[in-house]
Amino acid sequence: MNLEEQLVSGLAQLGLPLDAVVQRRLLGYVALLQKWNRVYNLTAVRDPQKMLVQHLLDSLAVLPQIHGRRIIDVGTGAGLPGIPLALADPALAVTLLDSNHKKTTFLRQACLELGLTNATVVCERVEAWRPEEKYDVVISRAFSDLAEFADLTLHLCSNDGVMLAMKGVYPYEELTRLPARVALQCVEPLMVPGLDAERHLILLRPVETEATTA
Repeated sequence: MNLEEQLVSGLAQLGLPLDAVVQRRLLGYVALLQKWNRVYNLTAVRDPQKMLVQHLLDSLAVLPQIHGRRIIDVGTGAGLPGIPLALADPALAVTLLDSNHKKTTFLRQACLELGLTNATVVCERVEAWRPEEKYDVVISRAFSDLAEFADLTLHLCSNDGVMLAMKGVYPYEELTRLPARVALQCVEPLMVPGLDAERHLILLRPVETEATTA
Protein backbone atom coordinates (compact mmCIF):
# COMPACT_ATOMS: atom_id res chain seq x y z
CA MET A 1 0.00 0.00 0.00
CA ASN A 2 1.09 3.54 -0.63
CA LEU A 3 0.83 6.20 2.09
CA GLU A 4 -2.64 7.34 1.05
CA GLU A 5 -4.03 3.80 1.12
CA GLN A 6 -2.29 3.07 4.41
CA LEU A 7 -3.81 6.18 5.98
CA VAL A 8 -7.32 5.37 4.71
CA SER A 9 -7.03 1.83 6.04
CA GLY A 10 -5.66 3.00 9.39
CA LEU A 11 -8.40 5.61 9.87
CA ALA A 12 -11.05 3.00 9.07
CA GLN A 13 -9.61 0.65 11.70
CA LEU A 14 -9.57 3.48 14.24
CA GLY A 15 -13.16 4.37 13.38
CA LEU A 16 -12.24 7.93 12.43
CA PRO A 17 -14.23 9.18 9.42
CA LEU A 18 -11.92 12.05 8.44
CA ASP A 19 -12.64 13.69 5.09
CA ALA A 20 -10.28 13.87 2.11
CA VAL A 21 -9.10 17.40 2.93
CA VAL A 22 -8.03 16.40 6.44
CA GLN A 23 -6.36 13.28 5.07
CA ARG A 24 -4.31 15.39 2.63
CA ARG A 25 -3.21 17.68 5.45
CA LEU A 26 -2.22 14.70 7.61
CA LEU A 27 -0.10 13.35 4.76
CA GLY A 28 1.31 16.85 4.29
CA TYR A 29 2.44 16.76 7.90
CA VAL A 30 4.24 13.46 7.32
CA ALA A 31 5.96 15.02 4.29
CA LEU A 32 7.08 17.99 6.41
CA LEU A 33 8.42 15.65 9.08
CA GLN A 34 10.41 13.78 6.47
CA LYS A 35 11.76 16.99 4.92
CA TRP A 36 12.77 18.76 8.14
CA ASN A 37 14.05 15.61 9.78
CA ARG A 38 17.09 15.64 7.51
CA VAL A 39 18.34 18.85 9.14
CA TYR A 40 16.63 19.09 12.53
CA ASN A 41 16.67 15.42 13.59
CA LEU A 42 13.08 15.58 14.81
CA THR A 43 12.59 11.84 15.07
CA ALA A 44 14.64 8.65 14.87
CA VAL A 45 12.00 7.24 12.50
CA ARG A 46 13.13 7.90 8.93
CA ASP A 47 10.80 5.86 6.75
CA PRO A 48 7.56 7.74 5.87
CA GLN A 49 5.41 4.60 6.16
CA LYS A 50 6.77 4.00 9.66
CA MET A 51 6.20 7.70 10.46
CA LEU A 52 2.58 7.28 9.43
CA VAL A 53 2.09 4.31 11.77
CA GLN A 54 4.35 5.16 14.72
CA HIS A 55 3.59 8.89 14.80
CA LEU A 56 0.38 9.75 12.93
CA LEU A 57 -1.88 6.77 13.67
CA ASP A 58 -0.36 6.40 17.14
CA SER A 59 -1.38 10.00 17.89
CA LEU A 60 -4.84 9.70 16.35
CA ALA A 61 -5.59 6.56 18.39
CA VAL A 62 -6.15 8.77 21.45
CA LEU A 63 -8.69 11.07 19.76
CA PRO A 64 -11.77 9.25 21.17
CA GLN A 65 -10.41 9.99 24.67
CA ILE A 66 -10.14 13.73 24.08
CA HIS A 67 -13.03 15.49 25.84
CA GLY A 68 -12.85 19.25 26.14
CA ARG A 69 -11.70 22.04 23.87
CA ARG A 70 -8.49 23.44 25.37
CA ILE A 71 -5.59 21.01 25.07
CA ILE A 72 -1.88 21.33 25.80
CA ASP A 73 0.65 18.88 24.41
CA VAL A 74 3.65 19.10 26.73
CA GLY A 75 7.08 18.15 25.39
CA THR A 76 5.45 17.97 21.98
CA GLY A 77 8.76 17.63 20.09
CA ALA A 78 7.83 17.33 16.43
CA GLY A 79 4.19 18.05 17.26
CA LEU A 80 3.09 14.66 18.52
CA PRO A 81 0.31 14.06 19.31
CA GLY A 82 -0.78 17.72 19.14
CA ILE A 83 -0.60 18.41 15.41
CA PRO A 84 -2.45 15.26 14.27
CA LEU A 85 -5.15 15.94 16.88
CA ALA A 86 -5.49 19.58 15.79
CA LEU A 87 -5.71 18.53 12.14
CA ALA A 88 -8.29 15.85 12.88
CA ASP A 89 -10.58 18.09 14.97
CA PRO A 90 -10.66 21.81 14.06
CA ALA A 91 -12.84 22.49 17.13
CA LEU A 92 -9.88 21.82 19.41
CA ALA A 93 -7.61 24.64 20.59
CA VAL A 94 -4.19 23.01 20.92
CA THR A 95 -1.09 24.47 22.56
CA LEU A 96 2.17 22.85 21.43
CA LEU A 97 4.70 23.28 24.24
CA ASP A 98 8.41 22.48 23.93
CA SER A 99 11.60 24.08 25.23
CA ASN A 100 13.71 23.15 22.18
CA HIS A 101 14.09 26.15 19.85
CA LYS A 102 14.78 24.07 16.74
CA LYS A 103 11.69 21.97 17.29
CA THR A 104 9.46 24.96 17.93
CA THR A 105 10.84 26.57 14.76
CA PHE A 106 9.68 23.47 12.86
CA LEU A 107 6.31 23.55 14.64
CA ARG A 108 5.65 27.15 13.64
CA GLN A 109 6.57 26.43 10.03
CA ALA A 110 4.44 23.29 10.00
CA CYS A 111 1.41 25.16 11.36
CA LEU A 112 1.94 27.84 8.72
CA GLU A 113 2.28 25.42 5.80
CA LEU A 114 -0.60 23.23 6.96
CA GLY A 115 -2.88 26.21 7.55
CA LEU A 116 -3.31 25.06 11.13
CA THR A 117 -5.11 27.96 12.80
CA ASN A 118 -6.23 26.05 15.92
CA ALA A 119 -2.71 25.36 17.18
CA THR A 120 -0.39 27.68 19.11
CA VAL A 121 3.34 27.08 19.58
CA VAL A 122 5.02 27.96 22.89
CA CYS A 123 8.78 27.64 23.44
CA GLU A 124 9.07 27.26 27.20
CA ARG A 125 9.92 24.73 29.88
CA VAL A 126 6.76 23.00 31.11
CA GLU A 127 7.30 23.92 34.77
CA ALA A 128 7.73 27.60 33.83
CA TRP A 129 4.69 27.95 31.57
CA ARG A 130 1.84 29.75 33.30
CA PRO A 131 -1.12 30.17 30.95
CA GLU A 132 -3.87 32.69 31.63
CA GLU A 133 -6.41 29.87 31.57
CA LYS A 134 -5.84 26.26 32.54
CA TYR A 135 -6.50 23.36 30.16
CA ASP A 136 -9.22 20.76 29.83
CA VAL A 137 -6.70 18.18 28.66
CA VAL A 138 -2.97 17.90 29.37
CA ILE A 139 -1.38 15.26 27.16
CA SER A 140 2.10 13.96 26.49
CA ARG A 141 3.87 11.04 24.88
CA ALA A 142 7.31 12.36 25.87
CA PHE A 143 7.52 11.73 29.61
CA SER A 144 9.24 8.51 30.64
CA ASP A 145 7.86 8.55 34.19
CA LEU A 146 4.24 9.09 35.27
CA ALA A 147 5.13 10.67 38.61
CA GLU A 148 7.33 13.25 36.86
CA PHE A 149 4.59 13.92 34.31
CA ALA A 150 2.07 14.53 37.10
CA ASP A 151 4.42 16.73 39.16
CA LEU A 152 5.50 18.93 36.25
CA THR A 153 2.15 19.37 34.51
CA LEU A 154 -0.50 19.41 37.25
CA HIS A 155 -0.47 23.22 37.41
CA LEU A 156 -1.64 23.30 33.78
CA CYS A 157 -4.74 21.17 34.32
CA SER A 158 -8.10 22.62 35.35
CA ASN A 159 -9.74 21.15 38.45
CA ASP A 160 -12.22 19.19 36.33
CA GLY A 161 -9.70 18.45 33.56
CA VAL A 162 -7.79 15.28 32.74
CA MET A 163 -4.13 14.43 32.27
CA LEU A 164 -3.36 11.88 29.56
CA ALA A 165 -0.04 10.04 29.39
CA MET A 166 0.68 7.95 26.31
CA LYS A 167 2.68 4.86 27.22
CA GLY A 168 3.85 1.60 25.70
CA VAL A 169 3.49 -1.46 27.95
CA TYR A 170 1.21 -1.28 30.99
CA PRO A 171 3.19 0.79 33.55
CA TYR A 172 2.52 -1.25 36.69
CA GLU A 173 5.42 0.08 38.77
CA GLU A 174 5.00 3.70 37.71
CA LEU A 175 1.36 3.66 38.78
CA THR A 176 2.39 2.78 42.34
CA ARG A 177 4.48 5.94 42.57
CA LEU A 178 1.84 8.50 41.57
CA PRO A 179 1.76 11.60 43.80
CA ALA A 180 -1.24 12.04 46.10
CA ARG A 181 -2.29 15.14 44.17
CA VAL A 182 -3.53 13.04 41.24
CA ALA A 183 -5.85 10.04 41.02
CA LEU A 184 -5.83 7.29 38.43
CA GLN A 185 -9.09 7.35 36.48
CA CYS A 186 -8.36 4.41 34.20
CA VAL A 187 -5.88 2.82 31.82
CA GLU A 188 -7.12 2.41 28.25
CA PRO A 189 -5.40 -0.06 25.91
CA LEU A 190 -4.91 1.46 22.46
CA MET A 191 -4.95 -0.32 19.12
CA VAL A 192 -2.66 1.33 16.58
CA PRO A 193 -3.18 -0.06 13.06
CA GLY A 194 0.02 -1.55 11.66
CA LEU A 195 1.89 -1.39 14.97
CA ASP A 196 2.94 -4.66 16.55
CA ALA A 197 3.53 -3.25 20.02
CA GLU A 198 1.54 -2.45 23.14
CA ARG A 199 0.10 1.00 23.65
CA HIS A 200 -1.77 2.32 26.68
CA LEU A 201 -3.29 5.66 27.60
CA ILE A 202 -3.14 6.59 31.29
CA LEU A 203 -5.93 8.91 32.45
CA LEU A 204 -5.22 10.93 35.60
CA ARG A 205 -7.33 13.52 37.35
CA PRO A 206 -6.31 16.25 39.82
CA VAL A 207 -7.30 15.58 43.41
CA GLU A 208 -8.87 18.59 45.08
CA THR A 209 -7.18 19.60 48.32
CA GLU A 210 -7.97 22.27 50.88
CA ALA A 211 -5.49 24.54 49.08
CA THR A 212 -7.23 24.16 45.73
CA THR A 213 -10.75 24.53 47.15
CA ALA A 214 -10.01 27.46 49.47
